[in-house]
Amino acid sequence: MRNSASIASEGHTRVKRTIRYARRHFTEILQGGISVLLRKLLASLYFFSITFLLPLVLLVRVMRPIVLVRFGALRSERLGHFTVNTEAYLCQRDLGIQDRQAIDIFFHSAPICNQQLKTMWDRTLHVSRLAKGLDRLSRMLPGGYAHVVPMPTDRDIHPIIGLTSVHLGFTTEEESLGRAALLELGIDDNTPFVCFHTRDSAYLATMHPDRDWSYHDYRDSSIQDYLAAAESLTQRGYHAIRMGDNVREALNVDNPSIIDYPFKGRSAFMDVYLLAKCRFLLASTSGVAGISQIFRVPLAVVNAIPLEYNPAGAQDIYIPKKLWLRRENRLMTFREILDSGASRFLHSEEYQELGIELVDNSPDEITALAIEMDERLNNTWEITQEDEYLQQSYWSLFDPSHLCYSSASRIGADFLRRNRDLLN
Repeated sequence: MRNSASIASEGHTRVKRTIRYARRHFTEILQGGISVLLRKLLASLYFFSITFLLPLVLLVRVMRPIVLVRFGALRSERLGHFTVNTEAYLCQRDLGIQDRQAIDIFFHSAPICNQQLKTMWDRTLHVSRLAKGLDRLSRMLPGGYAHVVPMPTDRDIHPIIGLTSVHLGFTTEEESLGRAALLELGIDDNTPFVCFHTRDSAYLATMHPDRDWSYHDYRDSSIQDYLAAAESLTQRGYHAIRMGDNVREALNVDNPSIIDYPFKGRSAFMDVYLLAKCRFLLASTSGVAGISQIFRVPLAVVNAIPLEYNPAGAQDIYIPKKLWLRRENRLMTFREILDSGASRFLHSEEYQELGIELVDNSPDEITALAIEMDERLNNTWEITQEDEYLQQSYWSLFDPSHLCYSSASRIGADFLRRNRDLLN
């Protein structure tokens, strides 16, 4: 049996160790400043979170023979991923591609690109802040990936989004708010409207200034090239609403039916409401199109690039950017684009390395596609034998190895007539 002197000595030793431990950390914080303090606090929080979450992870493992619990990350920081990836998951679940019996719990990444979308997904899915920690800890243990939700990408290659019902909906209060905001823009319940948008590098540069996003610049185009189409649509009875956030240039227009919405008190809510309620969206390749896509709004995509990444829905039409070979002073044919690999280039540098200059769609080409979409939706579009032959000639260039092989969309009829030489 230890005597009182021995116990006192051990206690004294513990106190000295504790003091040395505290002194060491205090000195490191004084020398390293706020960054060291934050690192130590995060380490402490991580330790306590592991201690708290581990029993829950073990419970999930024990329950697996009875019910499978999975954790999934929502790509909340980028609009295209936040919309299409999430909607595609729900479509897969409806169609039995995802495990319908599993209990799937999601968490958001940060920052949130649109708070209205977050609100709507949160009332549609099981979302919990704890899921991120549970997912991280679960992956550290053997068998963890059985508890991960296999999320689809933002490329609906084998189009399934059009095969199910829409999963998001507006509440009665939100519908009232949206209609009131439309009236403030000068649009009543009886006036149809079309949204139009082009990708603008200013958005990512503003939202994520810590990264160089210039590799995406190949997707940019000038919003001024869309004005002729907007004017034409207003002559057909529409209001035309320019969409965007943190845009680089304002519209130069005096037509009251063309609304430069980014400068008219835009909000996260109305970004979603307008793109969900418009007759169709006329837009370039960008995440904004994802909002209309998940609400099953037809897409008329211009300046589509790369070639294999065209929209896939049966109600969608598109026209691609053309590629100019500087060294040969000519346009590349579609076959050359496919054979060279340029049909999948996702970085500006890749085009530059091959000496390719990107040619944006002209205002006339954009206008023609907008008119084609309007007439298709109104069942007044006349399909000629020549147009069908050109369509078949274009789609015959693709085989199952191409990402767009299963696409149900159509390339613009006027564009093919103007550019039939590209089919050679």
